[in-house]
Amino acid sequence: MQAVYGARAIQRSEAFSRLLTPRAGTTDQQKLELVNNYFNNLTYSEDPRLWGDDDYWANPLEFIGARGGDCEDYSIAKYYTLMELGVDEKKLRLAYVKAIRYNQFHMVTLYFPTIKSDPLVLDNINGRILPGSKRNDLQPVYSFDAKSIWIMKSRREGTLAGSADRLAQWTSMQSRFSSEHLRSPRRQL
Repeated sequence: MQAVYGARAIQRSEAFSRLLTPRAGTTDQQKLELVNNYFNNLTYSEDPRLWGDDDYWANPLEFIGARGGDCEDYSIAKYYTLMELGVDEKKLRLAYVKAIRYNQFHMVTLYFPTIKSDPLVLDNINGRILPGSKRNDLQPVYSFDAKSIWIMKSRREGTLAGSADRLAQWTSMQSRFSSEHLRSPRRQL
């Protein structure tokens, strides 16, 4: 990591390692708070400026190494980290939404306490973890996990639309992550 991102990346990596070793008995809610707060302290930077691409989905190691990224990078890092902390992957999804206030598309991480419950939203725009029903500033478009995509009918429900492999950026990011390939950013944050 140091060869690609510099000496300070080692410090960020060590802080991340400490995050991955919570105390015994840490609840899912506490894990959500820890992960959301940790990643929301990294720097927001749009893909063309940071990576030189219009739409680049960094894997969690690239996001930590670069010290920032855009909404997809925050969301993907939170998703993978929560699973690494033992949160059941069936309770987690990534959601592509429209951020109404900014009139742009955005990505967030969803946590479903139960299969039919209102999901909690982990977001880099609003750092408070709130139920989806309280996030009127977000209009759901679709959600996905490692295997499937759902077209969102409402903040709670979606219709299965197929395999997540249909998302080229997702499969590319997963491939780099599993091979531990680290891309160098075009600029330092």
